[in-house]
Amino acid sequence: MNKLFKSLLTPIAAGAMALSTTAFSADLPKRTLCVWDIVGKSGPVASQMEDYRLQAIKWGVDLEMKVYTDEKIAAEDLKSGACDAAGITGLRAREFSSFTGTLDSIGAIPDEDHMKVVLQYLADPKLAKLMISGEYEIAGILPGGAAYLFTNDRTIDTVGELAGKKFAAMDFDKAQAIMIESVGASPVSVSLTNFGSMFNNGSVDIIGAPAIAYDALELYKGLGDKGAVVNFAIIQLTAQIVARHNRFPEGFGQSSRGYVWSQYGKAMDVVSAAEKSINPSYWLDLPDKDKEGYMEMFRQSRLTLRDQGLYDGKMLSFLSKVRCKKDPALAECTAKDRE
Repeated sequence: MNKLFKSLLTPIAAGAMALSTTAFSADLPKRTLCVWDIVGKSGPVASQMEDYRLQAIKWGVDLEMKVYTDEKIAAEDLKSGACDAAGITGLRAREFSSFTGTLDSIGAIPDEDHMKVVLQYLADPKLAKLMISGEYEIAGILPGGAAYLFTNDRTIDTVGELAGKKFAAMDFDKAQAIMIESVGASPVSVSLTNFGSMFNNGSVDIIGAPAIAYDALELYKGLGDKGAVVNFAIIQLTAQIVARHNRFPEGFGQSSRGYVWSQYGKAMDVVSAAEKSINPSYWLDLPDKDKEGYMEMFRQSRLTLRDQGLYDGKMLSFLSKVRCKKDPALAECTAKDRE
């Protein structure tokens, strides 16, 4: 285990970025990069991917960027071949790579410190083969920040009080509906284009969302005077670049992963600013004694979803090793049913 961690922590070689910068984009093969940004062309993801597009010239590709506000269409265009690569959420990326798509599994990455360690591992060239699944390659992963529970009733602060409540479940992620039903709540099918408005108009009582959605989707309207944002991460979200690897030059994927990892701090600055924008009065802290129970409940949910084929067992095992490396005293580290 120590040898594995030591090798994975080796800094990514700067040589991945050392390709000639004198190439003119006019002489390079042109490929299409489709990017989902909930805000649109002026959003933070689109802005960061514009920098990525310019870097790609060094790796031998001239990227044309198309920005989508409907992630489903971006994913469908990637599958149809209309896009050569796409920047989408890790939740959506699961259909292209079960391995990296399992990063966005409930409770598997407790906080930003764990996320940073995990993404550094996954950018290492030694793990390049794990980034390829069939015709697709994960060409980079960025942190999207924690997803929190937004509720229109701040008295809903225990699992028991979720019973019967209308809980938004993304229509493309079967795992969400299963988890919601397991705690007695009623899943309501939503999409990334309408879950914010459904919360704001009272069609659902609870949603899981990152801080960046607070202003972008005006979630303070749904929170109203009685709502709360539960200050306990249920998922650490990611944004992933999924590429059709046969459409790109040899080594493109690793060069891309190295660059994307170098942008980790910039992505976290966006997350931090979004979390600070939430009105402090909305944050609701959970008692520490409850958190351990929730984490075990999350773990049992992951095991169930793994057995149902919705989560990748290899990734869950990897994430468990990271958690136990950082905190060997965790009960799960000696559990017989350890991931």
